[in-house]
Amino acid sequence: MAEPRPTAKTAPRADQRDSRRDAAQTAQRAFAPSLNAVTWALLQKQHRTPEDNEKMLYAAFASAFHYLEVGEPAHHQRAEWLISRVYSSLNNGREAVRHARRCLALTEQNKHALADFDRAFAFEAMARAHAVEGDSQESHKYFSLALEAGRQIADAENKKVFEAEFKSGDWHGVASGVFSLEQ
Repeated sequence: MAEPRPTAKTAPRADQRDSRRDAAQTAQRAFAPSLNAVTWALLQKQHRTPEDNEKMLYAAFASAFHYLEVGEPAHHQRAEWLISRVYSSLNNGREAVRHARRCLALTEQNKHALADFDRAFAFEAMARAHAVEGDSQESHKYFSLALEAGRQIADAENKKVFEAEFKSGDWHGVASGVFSLEQ
């Protein structure tokens, strides 16, 4: 049964609405990274059950939702990357490509608000998603772009994180084995 419509007597006052909005934003700021962490834990799990896969997918989308409400453009771009990565790990190339494209579009639209590694990860998402989908030509193209963008990451620690992620997971026979960012 639907909730009754508020009347003048029962509608929240402005200060109550502000308080509720602040509480919701505080909760969303907590939920977004927590759900992101749940997604990562499941992504890194060696042997996932079908239930784990379902939780992983829902956690990625829920994290994205909360980041859209209270995050910055970088959070949105990274959330699309994570959703693409989850779909890649589930061997759903169509959805992986769709979200990788969205990630790349957000990367281009928000260059000023992103770190140098975000570009490398966007290309990595495109390469991996196309590999899952079975499009080796597109995968090779974006693999090369990811490799070059990875070499451009200025911070050594960020470069190391990217390289480790770049080397991980199933590339469905597309990756040439050249994962080193050393030139």
